[in-house]
Amino acid sequence: MNETLIRIDQLYKIFGPGEQKALLRLRQGAEPAELLSQHGCSVALNNISLDVNRGEIFVIVGLSGSGKSTLLRTLNRLIAPSAGEVFFNGQALSGLSATALIQLRRHEMGMVFQSFALLPTRSVLDNAAFGLELAGVGKAQRHRRALAVLAQVGLAQVAGQLPHQLSGGMQQRVGLARALVVNPALLLMDEAFSALDPINRREMQDLLLNLQAGQRRTVIFVTHDIEEALRIGNRIAIMQQGRVIQTGTAEQIVNAPANAYVRRFFSGVDTSRFVLAEDYAGAFDSHATPRQEPPHDRER
Repeated sequence: MNETLIRIDQLYKIFGPGEQKALLRLRQGAEPAELLSQHGCSVALNNISLDVNRGEIFVIVGLSGSGKSTLLRTLNRLIAPSAGEVFFNGQALSGLSATALIQLRRHEMGMVFQSFALLPTRSVLDNAAFGLELAGVGKAQRHRRALAVLAQVGLAQVAGQLPHQLSGGMQQRVGLARALVVNPALLLMDEAFSALDPINRREMQDLLLNLQAGQRRTVIFVTHDIEEALRIGNRIAIMQQGRVIQTGTAEQIVNAPANAYVRRFFSGVDTSRFVLAEDYAGAFDSHATPRQEPPHDRER
């Protein structure tokens, strides 16, 4: 039985003047376009409810402006929702004091951004150890822990170098190490690999999957790339204009897309490895051989 780590309950976020008044109108049936044109309010999240299970990679996919990064930032309250609640391990985030929320972010949640956001005058080792430094861990202890995590991401040999001496892919590995060094229960990744070239991006996906195989950490990963989502996600949520349109495994979404918007994501993408065996039934008759064997394992 799956254990829920994150529960999102009827979450809304509206940016602009008169936020609560706009929320009331939205709940009464006003369209987001109307709120924007008439009141200057932008609906970023519109009544989202989701559960994220402990130990899974949950991928949020959407086009630019769909609300996916806003949703991610409500999970550690970098953005406070207009209404609704986020529960972490059964605890409502809105009920935490500012101090308790800071401690939760420092010890239970790690975040990796699209921009590497490394401290340019600090070594790779000190960048990786930064979260532990903020938590008050002594230098020797935090360096030991950071060096061990750098070894996990293949960077122990460059621990003494500065960020500008590293390639983009290596800098993002430092960013990942910095998030992992506090051993968080939850890792939030916002378009973390999208700035990388295709080869480095694939390598980072492989690294994440390899780390996940050993650690079974809960990861929430935001991307606009459906191929990336299909490759790394245990489950995927598709967002459009602030709403979650469909949630499911890669196989479920590929074989039963909720609408034309979801189907558009698969245009030009080879989804044959996700097609369920029963969908091949029509390709057979009593005398013919199958054109293609149905896949049994997802390609990683």
